[in-house]
Amino acid sequence: MSKHTPLKRSGKTGYAAQDKQETAYIVQPVKTSQPLTRNIEDILEEAEGLARAISLRVTGSRVARIQRINPALFLGKGTVEEIVQEVNELDPSVVIVNQNLSPVQQRNLENALQAKVIDRTGLILEIFGERAQTKEGRLQVELAALEYQRSRLVRSWTHLERQRGGAGFMGGPGERQIELDRRQLAERITRLKLDLLDVRRTRELGRKSRERVPYPVVSLVGYTNAGKSTLFNKLTGAGVFAEDLPFATLDPTMRQLKLPNRQEVILSDTVGFIADLPTHLVEAFRATLEQVTYADVILHVIDISRADYRQQKEDVIAILGDLGIDYETDGRIIEIYNKIDLLPAEALGDLKRFCNFSSKKAVMFSALKGEGADNLLKQISEQTGRGRDTYTYRLRPEDGKALAWLYEYGEVLEKKVLKKDMKIEVRLSEADRNKFNAVFKYKPEVKSKKAAGRAPVD
Repeated sequence: MSKHTPLKRSGKTGYAAQDKQETAYIVQPVKTSQPLTRNIEDILEEAEGLARAISLRVTGSRVARIQRINPALFLGKGTVEEIVQEVNELDPSVVIVNQNLSPVQQRNLENALQAKVIDRTGLILEIFGERAQTKEGRLQVELAALEYQRSRLVRSWTHLERQRGGAGFMGGPGERQIELDRRQLAERITRLKLDLLDVRRTRELGRKSRERVPYPVVSLVGYTNAGKSTLFNKLTGAGVFAEDLPFATLDPTMRQLKLPNRQEVILSDTVGFIADLPTHLVEAFRATLEQVTYADVILHVIDISRADYRQQKEDVIAILGDLGIDYETDGRIIEIYNKIDLLPAEALGDLKRFCNFSSKKAVMFSALKGEGADNLLKQISEQTGRGRDTYTYRLRPEDGKALAWLYEYGEVLEKKVLKKDMKIEVRLSEADRNKFNAVFKYKPEVKSKKAAGRAPVD
């Protein structure tokens, strides 16, 4: 094999497929001293999905079993020699080692294989660099990338690449490899953190403004590629990018959604979770992920069609735990078992029985076909309806504006037209009740919480 040609860059993403699609060879290290929590085929499938997310075509892969980590190469020398032969034969554009490597290990592997090598962190950073669209998303990715490179200074961005918005690490022919020294990195990291603080202050003001409206916030969480964005689009009609790829959505997206009980909520789609998310990325995206803690309802989307869905579910639970959310006791969480259209009939029956007897609220769903949407919206309505009290008003017959207001902002449970007035039983939040009383000069006759499960009327 000739000396490897570096991957080409695109102006926007740091990497893009050229006329001839770039290829990847994946190495999946497995420590024999540690029990596997997931099936090795599922782990490899996930790694291949990550490679496809940046348009790499996987031409080969192998499991590399190691008893202990080699400080110089991570892998054993014999294993590296075997990989050299396969790399010489396949001539991939890049070798992906699906583990986090030290700078020395990465450099030594590149020298041994005579090929570009990226580790799990570098691969996920490539994807995030391609997906980030908002200012905050781009700042977060660049901050994570520079923190990653601070200890390396192996393959730094050029100034030109940063101006283009690239977040790549794979290099390119003819590019000036300008290595940023530690002082320059530290200055840039400090600047990015200050910029992120400004962006987050603005977002916090927006969140507080929404609280004053107030619309309940419903947040989608789940393992990457579980179908959150497809579900988001199905419920809201939005055109959020949704594809069968990891991290199809990176930036938080919000849309207003009207529930069957006429209550309006804000539905928020967030970045997908993943096992062994690199530390740099956890810290960089913590502020974004922490928005989930403010949600009134948390929808945990689970890809039930996967053999390893239980482990993916546990990975999400662990990350929510890091954010301070106790999964077992938090009553805001609704589990959505997505992609039921891919299940055989027997498995579908088992899932139905599980959902019926689950201690958690659980919904069977097909984001692709919309099956289960009515039940899901009903569950959200019941959840957001909690904490809202039921009031009885007597309105003047001619006061159509007051009646229309109650229909728009509350849940009208009963309407009776009497001889002299209308008797309206309505469920309202305290804030909306105060608004109604102030604007229309009415005071409620009866306050009750017993009507929480009743459906609204026309």
